[in-house]
Amino acid sequence: MPRITELFAFIAEDEGPEDEGVTAFLSSVGWTPMVAADRERVDSLREKAQAIASATSKQVRLVRFSVREELEVFEPLEAEHAGN
Repeated sequence: MPRITELFAFIAEDEGPEDEGVTAFLSSVGWTPMVAADRERVDSLREKAQAIASATSKQVRLVRFSVREELEVFEPLEAEHAGN
C-alpha cells in the first residue's frame, strides 16, 4: 500500500454552518466514517453520500486534505506490558 499523502472526507453540516462532521454509514462491523485515501475508495462512497444527502435534506461535501503532518508515533508495547 502506498504512503498516504492526502485524505478525502465526505462532510455535512451538523448543528449550523460552522459545525461540520464526517458522514458515516452503518456497516456489518459498525459505524464506518466516509473517508478515503485514494480515488477508487472515493468513487465507492459516492452513492452512499448521495443517499445521506437525500435522507437528511442536507448537502454532503467531498473535501480533500493534502498537508501531512505527523503529530505523534505510537510504538508497539512489549508483550509483557500490553494491557497495563
